[in-house]
Amino acid sequence: MQLTRTVRQIAGLTPRPVRPAGWWLDGVLLVATAALTLALANGLFLDTDIAVRDWVDSHRPEAAYWTARVFNFLGQGGWLLMPVAGLLAAALAWRSRSVRPALVFAGGFLITYATIGPMKLLLHRGYPHNEDVAHPERLFSDPTEHAYPSGHVANAIVWYGVITLLLAGLLRHLHRPDVSPAVYRTIRVAPPAIVFCTTTYLGFHWITDSIAGFLLGLLLSRLLSRVPWDDLPLPALPNGFDRPAIFNQPAAPVEKPTPVS
Repeated sequence: MQLTRTVRQIAGLTPRPVRPAGWWLDGVLLVATAALTLALANGLFLDTDIAVRDWVDSHRPEAAYWTARVFNFLGQGGWLLMPVAGLLAAALAWRSRSVRPALVFAGGFLITYATIGPMKLLLHRGYPHNEDVAHPERLFSDPTEHAYPSGHVANAIVWYGVITLLLAGLLRHLHRPDVSPAVYRTIRVAPPAIVFCTTTYLGFHWITDSIAGFLLGLLLSRLLSRVPWDDLPLPALPNGFDRPAIFNQPAAPVEKPTPVS
């Protein structure tokens, strides 16, 4: 207990608030992810996965297929979500003259690659239409495939959270009116929900892949949201580039008095 207090005193950091508050939901998400993984490893829910796959395969007309394909691009991390977040981070870093926006981007990158990737590599589940193995729905079925959990869904939840955080900071530094909280909620919720549905509907992932991606992505997003980016200790950088940039409200520009003729 004394060590914990000492570490907190040295760090001097206070986690930022999240909704719902407290760590109870994080614990529920972690336990639920572990429980679902354990259940799948023991053969539970596999019939449900197969039933959902077969149903969507038989209810996918061409128009619905192409519509879902287009909307599924909202979950493309490598060439959509990360570039958008990177551009916002660069714009905010330039406007605020601070490196801290880059830390937000790096945090999103590291937390996804340190969790989602290893799970996929360790559990190597086959994809729904893998015909090379007898039972692709099982965990450890194919060491060449990595369906579980859905990276599309988990990445969408994390990266849209990063995007809204950087966007809010950039609007403040541009001295532009902030958008309503409802807009931010829509950005954070609607694209991941669409990716969840389209990824499953297109048969790219088993339904339990998407559920696990949702649980894990929400957990990671809550962890990132707690980070006090402006208070993280940094070495003194030239020109004050270690200054706060994410949450602070910059001073309004001073208007020069108009000369009286």
